[in-house]
Amino acid sequence: MRGLDFSSWNTVLSSLLGLLLFSLVVVGVRLLFMQVIQRRRERENRQINERLKTLIAAYKTLGGSFTGELDVDPTHLRELRRRAREAADAGEAGPSTTEAGDDGSDRRRRIRDAVEAALSDVVLLGTEEQVRLAAQAASDMVAGRPVRLSALVVSLRDFIRKALDLDPVPGDLAIPDQGPLRTEGGSKKGGGDAGARGRGGGGGGAGGGMGAGMGAGMSMGRMGGTASRDD
Repeated sequence: MRGLDFSSWNTVLSSLLGLLLFSLVVVGVRLLFMQVIQRRRERENRQINERLKTLIAAYKTLGGSFTGELDVDPTHLRELRRRAREAADAGEAGPSTTEAGDDGSDRRRRIRDAVEAALSDVVLLGTEEQVRLAAQAASDMVAGRPVRLSALVVSLRDFIRKALDLDPVPGDLAIPDQGPLRTEGGSKKGGGDAGARGRGGGGGGAGGGMGAGMGAGMSMGRMGGTASRDD
């Protein structure tokens, strides 16, 4: 303020305009930095949310079961077919692929496919420990060894709870080993789709009946109007 000259109106106005321009520049720079920081935070939050969403889905797939078979069967469909061909060549009554699907191997294959996809997500977005565990599980699956996922499930559970600011699982709490989620059979799904299509067809028939009834009512109304005009 000591360097300002208030001896005339021109100098006062020029000084005020200079102060106003300087204030506008400072405010503009501040708003620009705030927008940049806000966008960066929003991008980081979106990345964290997508990562957590993917890892939570992987956790549900890899550890959605406490009972039953907790190991992943690494047998592929081509291996089942090869065994069936070998049994047929040997003259044995080996089960076909359809029979294999009936006795549970089809469900095991679907579980294995879901576990493979979940392991791929963990390798992409997991921590270093989780990536190591997922890579080991994938190596066991490729080598044809049964895959145990309990250690990876525990690591995912602890990481997700920490990322969500939840209290850790009590150390004295005994939680059973978790295994892959058991999927539903394809026949049930197909039956449900067929039922839905049947219900849709019934709804279409009902709609057609309503349309026919409305058309008949309108025709009767026009006939009544014509008769009244003739009278």
